[in-house]
Amino acid sequence: MRDFRREKDGCVSAVFEPEEVEIVVQLATESGELARAAQEGAELRADPALIRLLPDAYPDDPAASAEFRRFTTGGLAERKALNARLVIETLAHQHHGPVEVRLDEAGSTAWLRAITDIRLVIGARLGIVQDGDEGDIHDEESALMRAVFDWLAYVQDSLVLALSTRR
Repeated sequence: MRDFRREKDGCVSAVFEPEEVEIVVQLATESGELARAAQEGAELRADPALIRLLPDAYPDDPAASAEFRRFTTGGLAERKALNARLVIETLAHQHHGPVEVRLDEAGSTAWLRAITDIRLVIGARLGIVQDGDEGDIHDEESALMRAVFDWLAYVQDSLVLALSTRR
């Protein structure tokens, strides 16, 4: 990936290699599917990744959390699915070679939120609870997911830095 940079028109842009595009599209698809499952009433307790995407508002009060969730889950899950879809559409429209991503302010916000959601899902799958946790790295697949988790932090940081640069 070539880092995000601020363009003269206020947009930000970066270039992703085909392998990176494939990884991000796959993970955004999974994140979007989890959000849609929550929107359709999937049992949140059945998957730790769903709990991370839609955490309890009142962890010490299950009744209050359930009531809060009843009013907020649908809209929140829908926004998460839309953010994931925007990332997929941004990357999937080109088929060969590196992909240039160009984002306006709304697109940048959607990307930041989608990357956060993807990292929450990966973190839940690896058992990462807080900063500094290594997670359950027990085989090649989990080691690869940890590397992707860290790389996505880099992508997110690159986007934030580009957004904070004034032209």
